[in-house]
Amino acid sequence: MKANNRNLAEIHLAVLLFGLSGLFAKLLPFSSVIIVLGRVFFSSIFLGGVILYLKKDIKLKEQKHYIYLVLMGAVLAFHWSTFFTSIQVSTVSIGLLTFSTFPVFVTFLEPLFFHEKLKLSNLTIAIVTFLGVMLVIPRFDLGNNLTQGVMWGMLSGLTYAVLSMLNRKFVKDYSSLVIAFYEQVTATIILIPFFVIQHPVFSSIEILLLLLLGVVFTGISHSLFINGLKTIKTQTAGVISCLEPVYGIIFTTLILREIPTIREVLGGLIILSAVFYSTTKTN
Repeated sequence: MKANNRNLAEIHLAVLLFGLSGLFAKLLPFSSVIIVLGRVFFSSIFLGGVILYLKKDIKLKEQKHYIYLVLMGAVLAFHWSTFFTSIQVSTVSIGLLTFSTFPVFVTFLEPLFFHEKLKLSNLTIAIVTFLGVMLVIPRFDLGNNLTQGVMWGMLSGLTYAVLSMLNRKFVKDYSSLVIAFYEQVTATIILIPFFVIQHPVFSSIEILLLLLLGVVFTGISHSLFINGLKTIKTQTAGVISCLEPVYGIIFTTLILREIPTIREVLGGLIILSAVFYSTTKTN
């Protein structure tokens, strides 16, 4: 298989695994923070092993970079916690669709982070995306679980957009694997107190699921995605990433029998169309 075809397959497989990770919020009987703790704990061990195997230098160039990466790890912990909370209080499809709005948040954050001009077309995309989100919500009622799911999902998208901006500052200086390792080790340390407070009891099956989530659906998937970028353009990878909620919703329907409503399908089509256009336009 040619390198380009292999890398393209790696991107697709990584996005498929990203989309399936949301199912663990329904499969595991723990709070979102405990699920995230298990995820980053096992993923940190895996990434650490990969870094050792590849003999990558994990020493950072400046002292202040350690502070930034700790901050990024905290944002990551909060992002994944809100993502799983969104799914737990509502549905996998709502969690995935509302999280996928993050490119819209990026368009508003880029002018703040990088002093870039906000374009009218980006504002239009944001409005269209917002209309799609409103269609997903049956009625705006904070006491309604679906509304809560949308709110948590949007917060997940916002925090991922912030994390993307912070990652953009460092990806030119450090390997993506090294950045991911620091972020996930930090997230593990931050979330350990929740383990002490909640005292979760794990069965062997639940430990296996957390191991799969951390190693296969996080560590391996991110490694595949990063490796795929060797010959695949960022724009192409971004477009493929738009399939993440599609993959997730399809497998949720097949495995959990959680069928999205007509409103969710229509709202999702609007959201994904806006995100797709934004991705192809800005890369």
